[in-house]
Amino acid sequence: METLHGGKLYLDKQHPAVWRGLNGLALKAKEAAEAVGLNRILIELINVRVSQLNGCAYCLDLHVADALAAGETAQRLAVLPAWRDTEVFTPKERAALALAEAVTELPAAHELERELAEARTQLSDDEFSAVNWLAINMNAFNRVSIVSKHPVRPRRQAAARQ
Repeated sequence: METLHGGKLYLDKQHPAVWRGLNGLALKAKEAAEAVGLNRILIELINVRVSQLNGCAYCLDLHVADALAAGETAQRLAVLPAWRDTEVFTPKERAALALAEAVTELPAAHELERELAEARTQLSDDEFSAVNWLAINMNAFNRVSIVSKHPVRPRRQAAARQ
């Protein structure tokens, strides 16, 4: 099966069963997060922040729109790259964002342990686990989209405002 598009090889098209498996993981990670009380806005904040760190335009386009649809504000999305310097995120959101960053960047062992310990002060065991799974999954999606060079297509103006 050849799935070259303009010189690009879409990994999701080349091995659709693997892609379906990744989507299945995403569904289970989201279900686990919702089951422990993490709301859709926090789930999307994690998706957006991980995608920002990885520089995944396709996932940013998708998850910023999903965050806005879930009720997230433009202000909080605008300052998300500098969330540590604001007071617009709750302690639980801050812990989840710090954890998602640590999972994405995998800092040196001592720094990773510090970040994990700090996150545990605000997140239950179930929440801690769910945030980890969300971040791990989003990192995988980012890598597939970046390597595949999934395109971001312009939206119509009216659709972009919704």
